[in-house]
Amino acid sequence: MKKSVFRMLALMLSAMMVLGACTRGGSDSGAGSGGDAGKTETVTLKVIMEEVPDTDIVLGMLHEFHQAHSGIRLDIEALPYDQMRDKIVASFLAPRATYDLIVVDNPWMYDFASAGYLEPLDDRIQQAGGAYHYEDFAKPLRDIAEVDGKVYAIPFYNYALGLIYRTDLFEEKGLQVPATLDELMEAARQLKSDNMAGIAMTPQRGYKVFEEWGNWLFAAGGAIQDEAGNVVLDSPQARDALAKYIQTYNESAPANSLNWAFDEALRATAGGQAAMMLSYNWMLPTLNNPDGPAGELAGKFGLAEVPGGKAVLGAWFWAIPANSNNKDAAWTFVHWLTSPEQDTKRVIAGGAPVRDSVMDDPQVHEQGFGQEYYATVKEILKDASPLGDGPGAEEMIQAVGLELSAAVSGQKSVDQAVADAAKQAGEIMSK
Repeated sequence: MKKSVFRMLALMLSAMMVLGACTRGGSDSGAGSGGDAGKTETVTLKVIMEEVPDTDIVLGMLHEFHQAHSGIRLDIEALPYDQMRDKIVASFLAPRATYDLIVVDNPWMYDFASAGYLEPLDDRIQQAGGAYHYEDFAKPLRDIAEVDGKVYAIPFYNYALGLIYRTDLFEEKGLQVPATLDELMEAARQLKSDNMAGIAMTPQRGYKVFEEWGNWLFAAGGAIQDEAGNVVLDSPQARDALAKYIQTYNESAPANSLNWAFDEALRATAGGQAAMMLSYNWMLPTLNNPDGPAGELAGKFGLAEVPGGKAVLGAWFWAIPANSNNKDAAWTFVHWLTSPEQDTKRVIAGGAPVRDSVMDDPQVHEQGFGQEYYATVKEILKDASPLGDGPGAEEMIQAVGLELSAAVSGQKSVDQAVADAAKQAGEIMSK
């Protein structure tokens, strides 16, 4: 997913202070003793990652990895989201892989795994033993990584959505955190003023509107797919959710925000022009950071589960291409970075959590963002669900998002948009 440059700004800066010679173009060679000490041959892992602060956190941890594994060097290429998939697929199809290790967005997982592009990791996880504690990763994340009974990836970080709201304004108005769509709509109406929108929304056509509206769909009791994987979007719940989404946009969202995505909603919320937004759970520390984008408003934001309690789940995963030239070295790095010990360090440095034990760790609470924050994230993850889990998920998300956008802009009725979205989604995912 596209992430804002605002995320964890101060934390990113502190992480980058320890990068040393580690850069995206060619990282620290890792001189020193450790697990691979004494070997004269150095394996260079070519890695592709998204250009986000989470990548900078990983870069900040490389020096320690290289000290323990001097025979492995990482060469990390960081790209904007929109450029990644094509380059990854080209590497899959090449006679010799461009990348030895990749990060995979959850809508890509099924297609990549079922096509034979990813290396199964079950044997490696088993050999890692109990100390690795694979079952500690949040179950919805493990479910995404498993395709046809095999594990193809290891969770890296989550971007499940939560409700971010101004605690001071809720207190002034005597409002409770909304637990239903109707309560969310009413809170947005009450919070709206001449100088402030009740809620910042992201109705931009394609991915963003579907990602946001998906939470409304779940809250209305609807679903994207049933347990058998069949598309079930054409439902009374989906129509109700879309009608309420449009009503809220018209009544309570900032004017002229039809093409807004994540960055615009964040700026409005951080700047005091909107009282709420449905956004990635990791935005709370950014907004409450005195050195972050909210400035004087820092400390006045809270995080809660989305209305209904079932959030849209997004996540990135580490995966080893089946045609990787250095599978063992790639797994050595993934195993190290995602181990309980190193994942604790990553989360304290500002990374979005994926392990239950890390979210429960008093050390993380004290050195990170507090017990309440991690407890809320854990609850969000517990019942979160991806937008698409099956063939053509990425294509399906874009197609449905176009239909939803047409309804929000008034080009189609709610009934027609939902029917057309369901038809396209069904055709795509049944190919």
